This record gives sequence, C-alpha cells and structure tokens, in this order.
Amino acid sequence: MKDNILRFIFAASIFLSAFLLFQIQPIIAKVILPWFGGSPAVWTTVMLFFQVLLTGGYAYAYWLVGRVRIPHQSLTHSLLAVAAVALSLGLGMLWASPVTPPASMKPLEASSPISEIFILLLITVALPYFILAANGPLMQAWFSRFFPERSYARLYALSNTGSLLGLLTYPTLVEPYQSLKNQGWTWSIGFIVFSLLVIFISIRNAGSKPPVQSASEGDLDSSPPATATKALWIALSATASLLLLSTTNQISQEVAVIPFLWILPLTLYLLSFILTFSGDAGYGRRRYLLLFASSVALLIYVLFQMKSLHVFVQIFTYCVYLFSACMLCHGELYRLRPEARHLTAFYLMISIGGALGGIFASLIAPLLFNGYWEFVVALALALAVGLRVLQPSRTENHAEWARFMLTVFLLFTASMSLFGRFSGALFAERNFFGVIRVGEVVPLNTREPAYQMSHGTTVHGMQFINPALRDLPTTYYAREGGGGLALLNHPRHGRGMKVGLFGLGVGTLAAYAQAGDEYRLYEINPSVIALAEGKGDYFTYLKHCKAKVTTVFGDARISLERELASGKPQNFDVLVLDTFSSDAIPVHLLTREAFDVYLKHLAPAGMIAVHISNLHLDLRPVVWQLAKFYGLSIASVSYPGDAKGGYPTDWLLLARDPGLLEIPAIRDHADRMAGYRTTVPLWTDDYSNLFQILK
Repeated sequence: MKDNILRFIFAASIFLSAFLLFQIQPIIAKVILPWFGGSPAVWTTVMLFFQVLLTGGYAYAYWLVGRVRIPHQSLTHSLLAVAAVALSLGLGMLWASPVTPPASMKPLEASSPISEIFILLLITVALPYFILAANGPLMQAWFSRFFPERSYARLYALSNTGSLLGLLTYPTLVEPYQSLKNQGWTWSIGFIVFSLLVIFISIRNAGSKPPVQSASEGDLDSSPPATATKALWIALSATASLLLLSTTNQISQEVAVIPFLWILPLTLYLLSFILTFSGDAGYGRRRYLLLFASSVALLIYVLFQMKSLHVFVQIFTYCVYLFSACMLCHGELYRLRPEARHLTAFYLMISIGGALGGIFASLIAPLLFNGYWEFVVALALALAVGLRVLQPSRTENHAEWARFMLTVFLLFTASMSLFGRFSGALFAERNFFGVIRVGEVVPLNTREPAYQMSHGTTVHGMQFINPALRDLPTTYYAREGGGGLALLNHPRHGRGMKVGLFGLGVGTLAAYAQAGDEYRLYEINPSVIALAEGKGDYFTYLKHCKAKVTTVFGDARISLERELASGKPQNFDVLVLDTFSSDAIPVHLLTREAFDVYLKHLAPAGMIAVHISNLHLDLRPVVWQLAKFYGLSIASVSYPGDAKGGYPTDWLLLARDPGLLEIPAIRDHADRMAGYRTTVPLWTDDYSNLFQILK
C-alpha cells in the first residue's frame, strides 16, 4: 500500500512538473509578444530560452544523480524548490502577479530583442522553470532507485502527457476565461503544490539505498553508451527541434501570430514523444515512413500553391508533416534508449540536441540565411532520417548514421545560404521581425517596371521606376482607396495637417503630404526604415515628401504610450493603422486598451483609417466592436483596384464626428455599415481570438 502511494506521488510530481513546464511558455510569451511588435520571432526566442534552460535542468539532474551523495541530493533539490517558491511569491507581491512581468518592464526600444527577451525571462521564470526542467529525469532516476523492477519509459510518456495537457488547456480553458494576472497566480499555486510533492520525495530519497540495476531493462545493453550513440541521440533530437521551430515559423509567417498556432506544432511534437515512449507498439517504422512520404508530397504541393489554398489546408499539411517527421526522429530515439542507470545522460543528450536545434533556428539561421531556409534544412534532415529508417541494416551503424546526418546538415545549410544570395532579389535582409525583399516587377495591367518591397509573401509597397510616375501612390494607397480618401478630404488638408502612420512600408502615403504638414511615422523594423529613407535608391516617397517627416523607431503602441506618459499627445488629424495586411498581424494594436491610447492622441476632429486588406483574416468585426465601444462613427471603403498599380483594398474609417464621414468624396465611396452585426467579442489585452475571424 505504501509503495502504491509513493508511486502515485512520483507520478503526480512528474505529471504536474511537465504540465506547469509547458503552460508557462504560452503565458509568458503572450505577455511579452506586444512588447516586441507581435513578431513570430518572439515565440521562437522564448522557445530557445526554455530549451537552453531545459538543458541546464537536465545537466543539473545528471550531475546530482551521478556526482552527489544521496542525502545531499535531497537537501540540494529541496532548498532550490523552496528558493523558487519564495522568489515567485516575492515577485507576486511586487508585481501583483508572480510570473507575468508588469508594463513597467516594457523595453524602451526593441533594438536588441533577443537579449531583452532573455533578460525578462531570466528575471521572471528562470529559477522555477529550471526546477521543473530538472524534475522529470531526476524523479525518474529516483524512481528507478526505489522500484528497480519497473521501467522508467512509461514515466517519460506520462511526463509528455502532462506537457501535452499543459499546452492544450491553455487556449481552451485558461486563456479564454482568465486574465493574464490570474493566470500568473494560478500557475504559481500549482508550482507550490509541485514543490511540496518534491520536498516529500526528497525526504524519502535521503534514506534510500544506492541504485540497483533494473531487471526490466536487463535485456538492454548494460555497457555505457558509445560516443557515436550519444552523437546520434543529439542529432535526432536536434532534427526534431529544428523541425518544430522551422515549421512553427512557417505557420506564423503565413497564417498568424497567435498562441494556438504556437501550441499546435508543439503539441504534435510532444504527442510524438508520448506515442514513441509508451512502448514498442507506439512506433511502427513502416506506417510512419508511409505517412511521412505522403506528407512530404503534400507539403511540396502546398508550398507551390500557397496563395490559392485555404489556410486550414496549409495548417493541416504542415501539421501532418511535422508529426510524421517527429515520429521518425523520436521513434528512433526510443529504439536507441539505454538502461535506467544511463537515463540522465540520455535525457541530457536529448536536451542538448533540442537546444542546438533552437540555437540554429533562432540565432545562427538569421545570420546565414536571408530567408526562412532552415525550413528546407529541417526537411532535408528529416528525409535523411527517413532514408536510414528505410534501410534497417544501416541504422545499426551509429557512427555512420551520425556522420550522414552531419553531412546532410552542412551540405544543405551551405546550399541554402548560397541560394538566398543568388535568388534574384535586388535586396534581401532578414532580422528579428522577418524577411524584407526588394525586387523589380511589372504590375498587372501596366507595362511600367516598378520596385516592390515584400515581407514574406505580402507586398508592403511599390514605386514605379519611371521618373514621371515616381510620385504616384500605388498598391493599397490609391487616391480612391480608404487611406487616400482620408488624407485628401480631411478638412485640414492643405492647412498644416498632422498625420500619424503605423507601418511605414515604402512610405507611399507620404505622396499625399503638402507643405506645412507634419507626418509622424512609426515603424519597428529597421530594414523597412532604411529602405523607405532611401537605402539603395529604390524608394523615394520620403525623400520627395513636402511635409516635415519624423520617423519613430519601435513598436507604435509603446511609442504612443511613452509620448502620453511624457505629456506629449500628438493631436493627429488623421491616424493611419497600416500593420494588418500581412497574415502575422500584431493583435495588440487592435485591442480596447490600444484604441484608448489612439483616441488620446487624436484631434477632436480627427479620423482613424484602418487598413484591413488581408488574405485570411476578416478584421471588420474587430474594428466595428471597437468603434461601437468608443462611440465612433464607422464607414467601410472597398476599392476594386486600377490599371495604375492600385490594388483591391479594404479600409475602415472611424471618427468621433460623424460629419467627417459625410464629406461627399468619402460618402460616395463608403458604406456606413448601418445593418452590420457581429458575434465577435470586443478584443482586449486579456482576450483576443483570431480563429473567430478566419475567412
């Protein structure tokens, strides 16, 4: 009976630590996402931090079990758990929520986002996460000491089940019903319960005997794993990690930056661990090889037909591909598992591989590639695993297999680096906020060549090369589009108008400026600023602008909040929100709290123009709810495009004064949305749901 209770406490400790380990990731990522412009790289940076810390936790467990006497193991781990609880509660008293940093910690400017994110995470969650990370391998090692006749593999599957539930419950049960502040307190209560379980087990462990070889693992090789085997553990784990991060990046870039689309790939990654480590029946080489081959064929089709396929088809394809590839990697890891006395070394190698995959995706790839070519590198490595699995006899030679993986990695990394340099773009640059390219195009229905800036697959501006057409507003900013109508027909047009603009692009809207106007442009991507201001002489809208132009580097909302705090409301006559045309939209710019800031910067007779053209998302109900909440008049302007470089576009115009939307030139092109209704709730900083507005 006592043994059953102790086994239950071990299982509860492992399950709860894994649950908390993976639930804190979306919580903290959602808090800091708006502070760094809503970039998809925020999630991959957070993932990198946690992977590195996970490796530290596994290394600590490896050291504790292998180098420290049993009583001292218990004392050391108990003291760390107590210190983590004390720190968490102390921060809760200081910040009003233990693991969610306050707004006062927002960066002044996102000039070094990766290091700034790392510092934030170190202060807020590093110690609790470190304890949680070490718990899985440490408890499994202690469990094998207490119950040498029982296998640890099922506890590993239980750990991954806890991780999976921690992820799945966040978007379904936690995020929709709890504020971020309450999420922090709920998580901390769970951490205190976990710490009590750990302290209880540590006390029992202090009086336990040295480990005895597991009978259940006696059929496995008892000799220490060879260096080649360890290298293969690292290679397979790194491949799976790179698959996870590169696929998550791909989805975030092409769909949206929302917690669910971060969680979904990670869920599949963990599910592959659960299935493969649940026993020999969980992984069948033939069926997963077949699934992987089919998913790769479908993936290639989707990559070439991306713009014509529904977003759900794309998400489904990426997910099937990721799951099948991770099943191969983790299935082979399970087949290569050691006996229990080497399991901390096994987990340490797996975590090192995971961290190496994260380091390559987050730190090295942006330096080597001017596109997201790590996705191709990960695909090549997955194919390399598949080829080896297809030849079972060759998987027994671990040294040869590890060398083959390294060769494929180096070959494709070098190839994709060169490919990016000779891809035909006039300019290509990758940074934390994405990939910016400039190319020469001939727009539809014209014969005039133009320079075009794109961010991923989304066009962010275009300017004709012909000097006679250089000042012509193009793409989404034609004269009869919503942005053009707002700027040309505002009562202060030509009388010293003050304009604010979120999202600089190539600076097209500056073509509407008149002498005496003041244009204040907010942009977070330094590459965009450099190009708009004349780098390469591709775009000259700002250079030829007649108004006084001020460019503000950083997240637009944070910049406006800082200006209010310093007593400098801008009093904009027109405020243009032009950051939502790509699929990875910054949600934090469309919340109630964000609009409260905008309205404090808006002149009494001011107008807000929101560009909502988007391939996959219908932002109309979100903006309509904001207009309703703040009592603003609203009108919709749809423009069909033209033969002068003007694209089909959708804009929403909002104003305190309904008369502004009755100006004839605006009224003739606008729909006042009189009968419009929506079930989409008002978005706030604590609540937003992009799935409700998928087209």
